[in-house]
Amino acid sequence: MKARWLRPGRFLALGFAAVIFLGTVLLLLPISANTGVAIRPVDALFTSTSAVCVTGLIAIDTADHFSVFGRTVVALLIQVGGLGITSIGVAFILLAGKKIGLRERVLVKESLNLNTLQGIVRLVKSIMMLTLCFEAAGMALSYIVFSQDYPPLSALGISAFHSIAAFNNSGFDILGGYRNLTPYRDNVPLNLTTCGLIIFGGLGFYVIREILHKRSWRNLSMNAKIVLTMTVSLLAMGTVLLKLTDNVTWLGAFFQSTSARTAGFSTYPLGEFTAAGQFVLVILMFIGASPGSTGGGIKTTTAFTILKSLFAFATNRDCTAFRRKIPRESIMKAFTVATLAAMVVCLITLLICIIEPQLTFMQVLFEVVSGFGTVGLSTGITPHLADSSKLLLCLTMFIGRLGPLTMACIWVYQPASNLSYSEEKVTIG
Repeated sequence: MKARWLRPGRFLALGFAAVIFLGTVLLLLPISANTGVAIRPVDALFTSTSAVCVTGLIAIDTADHFSVFGRTVVALLIQVGGLGITSIGVAFILLAGKKIGLRERVLVKESLNLNTLQGIVRLVKSIMMLTLCFEAAGMALSYIVFSQDYPPLSALGISAFHSIAAFNNSGFDILGGYRNLTPYRDNVPLNLTTCGLIIFGGLGFYVIREILHKRSWRNLSMNAKIVLTMTVSLLAMGTVLLKLTDNVTWLGAFFQSTSARTAGFSTYPLGEFTAAGQFVLVILMFIGASPGSTGGGIKTTTAFTILKSLFAFATNRDCTAFRRKIPRESIMKAFTVATLAAMVVCLITLLICIIEPQLTFMQVLFEVVSGFGTVGLSTGITPHLADSSKLLLCLTMFIGRLGPLTMACIWVYQPASNLSYSEEKVTIG
């Protein structure tokens, strides 16, 4: 019984839940709130969940309600959520000079969606180094912009927070007034810096490491090629579609297309977007980032595998990509992940529609997909939701961060059985 309850999936779920609980307690401390501001437990829980799940949905404005200590707690929760509890745990073990056991390696493998235990320790070291380099560069570039509008010390704090949030694909900001990055919609350096951090954070640490080591398209694995192809394709298609459907600049369209890939920053009020524009964002948010990254969604590789398998089935061919055959196991897993994700989104959307009848279907769907994809984009309804709706969104963010397949296996997983039944055809279509 003990071995069953300590399986990697359950351990990861309990670990994330523990960090969310700790974050909630810290955010409820008087030192975490600004003078004269009272933080309700449900709002502290929502903020902690959103930070650990690297989402960015906010029930209360981070800058207006939390002190410097509270914002620091939020930044640390984002960092822990983005890197993963197991990766940080392994890093601390390495710093203590101790050896990494098989259990720790398995946990890292599960948390990063890797296919092998080989090179786990080297990968964790690379993750920490890459994170430090990207966030330091992002902070320096952001400081150049923010220092023009804020005192040096405040600009430094805002830049550090923004860099951590952007690289970890979490849409938190500390500019105040629920503005997000709308004051900087035409600031090219900050837009490009933020997009760069989001894109690299969403590629996945394993893919970034592979690019740095192999440096040639021909030598990249099929997984890396799929990630890069889908990333470029989604960014391009998203930019064009948003430009066609809404009155935004090309820079704004590119930024929102990038941010919808699980980052959650916005330079335009999304509640004013057309239904077509919001639906484009919903699709991008549902697909999300890539495996092993700081982002959520069903992942780019899942969407690619589904599309390729559908085409292969329709043309009676093998499912291939880049002169390699995609395994049947991967195809089944991709359809399973997408189906479970759609079921979660549909159920939570239905429940919130019942609780919040004053909201339109698109407003609720947008918010739920944003939560599931750990994106953080919002049409502006989150602060006005009932406590029960906020709790449902907390559950949605939690499922989205762990992954629907992991959550399902936690409860319904059964050991493999040698029992086999005879087949009988089912009429389909």
